[in-house]
Formats: sequence, structure tokens, C-alpha cells
Amino acid sequence: MSAKLLEGKKGIIFGALNSDSIAWKVAEKANHHGAEFVLTNAPIAMRMGEIDRLAQETGSEVIPADATKEEDLKNLLEKATGKFGKLDFILHSIGMSVNVRKGKAYTDLNYDWSQKGWDVSALSFHKVMQTAWKMDAMNKWGSIVALTYMAAQRTFPDYNDMADNKAYLESIARSFGYHWGVRNKVRVNTISQSPTMTTAGSGVKGFDGFMSFAEKMSPLGNASADECANYTITLFSDLTRKVTMQNLFHDGGFSNMGVSDMVMAQYTNNVQEE
Repeated sequence: MSAKLLEGKKGIIFGALNSDSIAWKVAEKANHHGAEFVLTNAPIAMRMGEIDRLAQETGSEVIPADATKEEDLKNLLEKATGKFGKLDFILHSIGMSVNVRKGKAYTDLNYDWSQKGWDVSALSFHKVMQTAWKMDAMNKWGSIVALTYMAAQRTFPDYNDMADNKAYLESIARSFGYHWGVRNKVRVNTISQSPTMTTAGSGVKGFDGFMSFAEKMSPLGNASADECANYTITLFSDLTRKVTMQNLFHDGGFSNMGVSDMVMAQYTNNVQEE
């Protein structure tokens, strides 16, 4: 694509950890399309990742911020708006479940861990938007996007309490999306992405097998991180000005499937072999 869809736009991208991250891909695409932005992540995530390399590649500034801490978000927004003026886009690409990491079953959750995961994965989205709201930090017709997964609507046992977090995240997008739209036409949407081999995704039990299953179920196949980044850019652009309060499935058609011929053929073969 030769057109620069984000020429002159400014924003903040949360969650770029390494080159496998969807947020990393979004940053690369946004830079290609003419945007300027600040990169941010929690200090502990920054120590684990390679965000400084991405900053060099895209000519971006890195401002550390724990998205669960309002004082960090206020500092981030003050510095970003001091640099750019009002913002045109924000990407929330943050998710974490301690219960998943520690191998706790959904029927045996550690509730302190659940609260931590909920704060990081979902409530932080409200905190980001509330901080921007109170500071009047968004330009008219701006765009705020968060990444989610269809376990918010359907049961995937090994996704554990992250499913609850994503359901809450999507509700926040709808509720805050109304207020942003009425106030100054800012759009708020979530993208429900195919299973994607990111650092977070690979921590889910049986993830490789599920990716293979989703590939066989989806008429178009799984959407890659790179393709998700392209979709995100369209939501940041002026081409989608009337799209808001939506949970947008970007999954090759998986979300509307009951069963596919490919999956049925595999199942039938297994039955015959038995």
C-alpha cells in the first residue's frame, strides 16, 4: 500500500514487547503510514522485551508506564500531549493472567491473582481512557482500540480467567465508547483476533493445537499478527470514522463457523481408524 493513511496523526501504543507482539507490528505499520507515536509498557515488561530497538526503528520515544497506576498514566499522557498536542489514536495491547502462568485451573482460581490479571488486562483500559478523558487528550475523530479474543463470548477452557477479563474489556469499550462519541466523536473499538503466537498467547495450555484447529475451521485461515496490524491501522485512519463501540472479529471467519469440512474429515478419519 503506497498511501500513508496516518499522515500527520499522533498517538500512543501500549504493549510492544518484542517482534512477535501485535503492538510491535502496529507500531511498524503506523510508522510506515506516516504516524508519530510514543511507545509505552510497564517497566518490568520493558526489561523483558526489546522496545528500545523498536523505538530506534520508528524514531519514537519510550515512556515507561504501568497501565494499572493512574499516576503513571497521567505522567505518560502529560508527556505525550506535551510532545504532540492532542492525540489521534491509542492502542491498548495489554493482557496477563497469573493463574494461567501458574497453571491454576478455572475451578481453583487464586482470587488475588485474578484481581491482578483483571486490573492489568481489563480495568487498565478504563484507566487509560479515563485519564485521557480528564485531560481532554484526544482530538476530534480520534480512535482508541484494544485487542481481545472471542473467549469473551464462547468457552475455551484453557483460556481460564482471561476470558472473563476480555469480556469486561469489551464492555468497557462499549460503555466508554458512548461517552467519547458524544463528547468529541472519538471512536472506541475492540479487535477480536485469531489465536496468534505472541508471548502472551503461547503461555496458554495447548495453544499450538488450538491454532491448528482454528486454521482448519476458518475459511480464510487464521489472521496473522501482521494482518491484525493492518486492520488496526484502518481503525486509526479516517476511513472508519463511523465505526465505534464494536467488537470486530478479525479471525478468518472462525467466529461464525459451526464446523468445517476439513475438521469433519479429520474427525471422520479418526473414527474410521478406531
